Amino acid sequence: MIRSKASLAAATVSLLLAGTAMSAELKQIATIAIPGNPLKSFDISQVDSKARQMYFADRDNAAIDIFDTKTNSFIGRAGKFVGVTMKGPKVDNDHSGPDGVQKIGGQVWGGDGNSTVQIIDVASKATVATISTGGTARLDEMAYDPKDGVFIGVNNADDPPFATLISTKPDHKILGKIVFENATDGAEQPAYNPNDGMFYMSVPELNKDPKKGAIAVINPKTAKLVKMLPIDMCHPAGLAKGPGDNLVVGCGANGKEGMPPVTGVINVKTGAVVLVPEIGGADMVNYNAHNNQYYTASRGQPGGAVIGVIDAKTNKLVQKIDTHGGYPHSVTSDEATGYVYVPVGTVDGGDGTIHVYAPAK
Repeated sequence: MIRSKASLAAATVSLLLAGTAMSAELKQIATIAIPGNPLKSFDISQVDSKARQMYFADRDNAAIDIFDTKTNSFIGRAGKFVGVTMKGPKVDNDHSGPDGVQKIGGQVWGGDGNSTVQIIDVASKATVATISTGGTARLDEMAYDPKDGVFIGVNNADDPPFATLISTKPDHKILGKIVFENATDGAEQPAYNPNDGMFYMSVPELNKDPKKGAIAVINPKTAKLVKMLPIDMCHPAGLAKGPGDNLVVGCGANGKEGMPPVTGVINVKTGAVVLVPEIGGADMVNYNAHNNQYYTASRGQPGGAVIGVIDAKTNKLVQKIDTHGGYPHSVTSDEATGYVYVPVGTVDGGDGTIHVYAPAK
């Protein structure tokens, strides 16, 4: 493993927990067909393990798709988003939608390509409110503080990027806006840590140095930036809460610009960082407590796109799963079953379905 300049003792105590047994590998058990237009452009997915449903930003069908994770089947679509927009012959990701997805109570909040968030009632599948964050591009990644009732959404494609904090109360008051002047390659996934009540957000690049990134610490109560936790040689993208005070960081690092492929694990209490080698090029990441594993949607992994499986007890790479194309950059999982869900597009030979994986027995 490659370590940051944080002390070896702190990293060992905080991140390398006792035990040497490796966790089980995953095996594919099913695929879920997606009706409508073929899946080429998509974004975030999220499972609500209590509701046993998955919500998926399906740009090709300009909606959030809803799936039943008990039966691994399609339920229906919600919302009316801008869908896929083009810039010449290519998809304009900065202005397409839906993008980020966040379940809050009986609602799903979905970010759109026009800098708005749609609030959708899951039962009726109707949009009940639309809130603008005042940007010129998409509202992308997002997270939720259930204790204080605060939502955070990130406008990653605006220059400079910014985050907006919104009350989840019926008034949906804008609580604050944080602009990241030194973030020179956008801003990425936020995550909420109930242990300290803070939001954490990936910042891929600081001051035009691709090797220098950070995790921003944001106070939901004050809507203010508290500090930045450095994480170098990673180019942070996805972020997810892991065990204790650990967060898993999806690193864009994939062998280019002098950065070997790695995935980060950071202890936000100590700032200690471990970079897990041989798996990188990731966008979204996920942690599943049922399996005690981290998952990386490594669309940019050298040699071809894979899903990385990392043992959260040892921070060791367990498995690389070949998705056979499909630009897999979104991953989520069900805590009730330990099943892992990976949308796979039709590009690069992908089959245009959602792959379902389970721990091998």
